[in-house]
Amino acid sequence: MLNLGLDILGLARFQFGMTTVFHFFFVPFSIGLAFVVAVMETMYAIKGDKDYKKMAQFWGKMFLYSFAVGVVTGIIQEFQFGMNWSEYSRFMGDIFGAPLAIEALAAFFLESTFIGMWMFTWDRFNKWVHTLFIWLVMFGSSLSALWILAANSFMQNPLGYIINQKTGHVQMVSFGKVVGNPQLWNEFPHVIFGAFVTAAFVIAGCSAWRLLKKDHVTFYRKSLNVALVIGLIFSLGSIASGDLQTRYLINNQPMKFAAMEGLYKNSTNKGEWAAVSGFDTKQHKTTWSVDVPYVLNLLSFHKTTGTVKGMNQVNKDMHAKYDKKFGSDMNYYVPTKTLFWSFRIMAGAGALFALLAIVGLIFNRKRSQLIMKQRWFLYILGLCLWLPFVVNTAGWFVTEFGRYPWIVYGLLTIADAVSPNVSVASLLTTNIVYFAMFAIMGLIMIILCHRTLKAGPDAENTDGYSAGDTKELDPYSKGAFNHD
Repeated sequence: MLNLGLDILGLARFQFGMTTVFHFFFVPFSIGLAFVVAVMETMYAIKGDKDYKKMAQFWGKMFLYSFAVGVVTGIIQEFQFGMNWSEYSRFMGDIFGAPLAIEALAAFFLESTFIGMWMFTWDRFNKWVHTLFIWLVMFGSSLSALWILAANSFMQNPLGYIINQKTGHVQMVSFGKVVGNPQLWNEFPHVIFGAFVTAAFVIAGCSAWRLLKKDHVTFYRKSLNVALVIGLIFSLGSIASGDLQTRYLINNQPMKFAAMEGLYKNSTNKGEWAAVSGFDTKQHKTTWSVDVPYVLNLLSFHKTTGTVKGMNQVNKDMHAKYDKKFGSDMNYYVPTKTLFWSFRIMAGAGALFALLAIVGLIFNRKRSQLIMKQRWFLYILGLCLWLPFVVNTAGWFVTEFGRYPWIVYGLLTIADAVSPNVSVASLLTTNIVYFAMFAIMGLIMIILCHRTLKAGPDAENTDGYSAGDTKELDPYSKGAFNHD
């Protein structure tokens, strides 16, 4: 057999990374769509305008597609903890199990129960009661994210534990410290706000494409307006929460922060911020950069003075701290280029989203037809429906690659977490199978969304029945159980 240079650790990391990235396409999209649809249905309940009801039903279809794909990929992701990362599961089981169990038994069941009630009970309940269903779905989705991020935050910043001297595994001693982790409360708002921005700009982009075709102009202009208002509010929220999270990393994960800013050497008091840079990652140095004075200090400390440790200094500090336990041959440098450019994609896109939302709201004023004349803007907005998925992936790259070489920061390395009994052949096979499966699911998702968009909001009656049905065919009516 040809030696392809493949190894178990690399294949296991690729498989989990591939699954996580694909899963994370749909998680923020689902959470965000649940919120936007809830806002639309609330506006229907307040105003009585049936256009908003139609909007909630129409965009709700895309929410249901995304929810279904997200559930499937999430199940695959959880199985990988046992299959490829059994040493991690043994080490972290006492901590990881609690938030995951709560997420499944409380948050996911809440979400899945009320999503069914919301889907099948249009016009069967008072409009305020039905609106409550989608808000409960949104709350369940957000709560689910909270518990998943609680587990992830422990991996980033372990708190509330001891090391069991008999097993060598972590053992929870304070559930309060696990859920009160500062990492969690810096990370959670940023993820949730990013989810709302994702859904807002997907809806805005889809609406822009239909407006270019002058299709259901009133419907898509209203959809665009709701999406852009939400997009503006939460893109600003994402920028603010991202600032808090980034500043938290200066002391908590200094290597990650230094890589995001492209600093190999300690910064000077002048605080030069590298807008763009080139790196020699083998020699651990910056080869060229375009610097802007004082911006690094303004971003890091909100003042013009201060210094930030570079990666070379942080590497020395980490060797001094961890060599006794993990040995002197450890490499604590993170993938600098990945973090540097991912951070700039994320930050730049946040500013772009806010700008697009402001311009779009000006063009789409209620009594103005300006939005229909600015075809260039509609094209830009239409193309930007893909951008949130790129940005979410970039953010996850920063979070996860920036923790290297740890799977649990300071306690367990990635190399020590992989399962001892998996083989290159099994990992290569499952990588190919999963990749093909994810590609097919993604394609189906895109096709379904495109078909829904092309069919338009009038494809079905707004009461939830297809054109050929009548309400006498209600499966829950008294006559449904009469077989005479």
